[in-house]
Parts: sequence; C-alpha cells; structure tokens
Amino acid sequence: MTSFYVRDGARFVATPSTVGPWDPKLQHGSPVAALLASRMAAASALRVAHFSMDFLGPVPVAALDVTTSLDRPGKKIELRSAIASLDGKPRARASAWLVSTAEGRARDVKIEEPVPPLPENAATTYFENVPRFGYGDALEWRFAEGHFAEMGPAAVWSKLRVAIVEGEPVSPLERVLAMIDSANGISAELDVRQFLFVPVNLTVSLMRLPEGEWVGMRAETQIASAGVGTTRARIFDARGTLGHAMQTLYVERR
Repeated sequence: MTSFYVRDGARFVATPSTVGPWDPKLQHGSPVAALLASRMAAASALRVAHFSMDFLGPVPVAALDVTTSLDRPGKKIELRSAIASLDGKPRARASAWLVSTAEGRARDVKIEEPVPPLPENAATTYFENVPRFGYGDALEWRFAEGHFAEMGPAAVWSKLRVAIVEGEPVSPLERVLAMIDSANGISAELDVRQFLFVPVNLTVSLMRLPEGEWVGMRAETQIASAGVGTTRARIFDARGTLGHAMQTLYVERR
C-alpha cells in the first residue's frame, strides 16, 4: 500500500499498512496518532508543541470518522482536540497544544546533542516468530542499538515508505507521530510471544520539528510486577534532540 489511510468522503479508510503486531484486525497506534495530529495541525496556523492520545479501545482496520474541535483559542497558544470513532463509538481521543514560533526568539539549549550515526543497513525481520505486519513494513527501520528481536533499550532511525493519507504530502510532524508509538516495541523487555505490553496512552512534547526524512528515537521500558509499565523515548534527527515521548503500558501474559 502507498498510504495508511484512503479518504472516503469524510471518513478515513485504514489500509493493511496500519496493521500492528498484536492482531491482524487491529491498527497500530502510530498511524492513528499521525492521522489525528495531522487533522489538528491542518486547522491551525500555529505549530504542535505537545500531543497526547488516549486509546479508548482497540482500533480496528476499518473506516474511521474523525472530528476536531478548538478547545482554547488564542493568537499565541491554543488547545485543540480530535476523536477517531467507528460506528459512533470513540476509539482514540487526542489533544494538542499549539504555539506560535519565531526563529531567534530564544537560543538553543541542550538541543544539539550527539545522536547515533545512521546505519547503512535496514532491519529485515521484526519480532521473532511473529508474522510480518503492515505497519512494520510501512517504515524503514535502521537500528543503531538493539533490534526488534532483542530485549532492552534500543536506538533506531526510521523513514516512512507510505503517506499518512493518500494524496497528501507527509509533514515533519507526521514523520514523528508515525514512528513514536512503536517505542515500547523496539525497547521490549518481555517476549512478545508470551506477553502483551500495549500502550493505553501516548504523550509527545516537541521543541522543534525534524529536518529531512529520517527521524530517530532512543527508547527504554520499565515494568513493575503488578503489570504496569512505562516507556520513555528521546526523539532526534541529524541535528540533535527534537523532544521526548512517554507511554503507559498495560502488561499481562498472553
């Protein structure tokens, strides 16, 4: 497929490229995040500085209705929200703080941090003994540290191979959101064949947007024995740090 979604009137029909590793009938969270973020960003002249999304239930590979609203208007700062629904039932709810930007209004502070070099070779396999899935193939993954099939922290560069919505150019914001909900997957601490460790939410704060097609992250997961985990990620491009992300995980044995 050439996109995550195809427009059908006011709805967005999910393609097989949205399928995640947990169930062939369910979407990965990253395409949903990118879709909702793009709708909010398109409605404003300001830039998304903070994005958060709550999963209100599994998101099937189906046609989604997306609604947006302006919750706090402002010339310099505004708050918007978006909901993805299926048959009238909300499946994901997102909000975004958007701010005005002006180059030179401040100086860079601890942004141009060292980042791992972009490896020459892309990952050709994903989780061990897990069938290939559409979302995994929709991005090119190049690991500087770790791998899908290895436990522990990892650093990876990614590049989108598809559009978010068919016929629409991909924005720098979408490149980040299309990648970031996979942070718990690249930094898995449990065997995906034996455990579920699915995000219930996603929070992303961005100091700036990426430059170029390649966006990277370094992620680390921690899990408590009661079945709750957190994943933290530093997001970067070739210039340095862009921002940070965090997921809260629900963990249980399959």
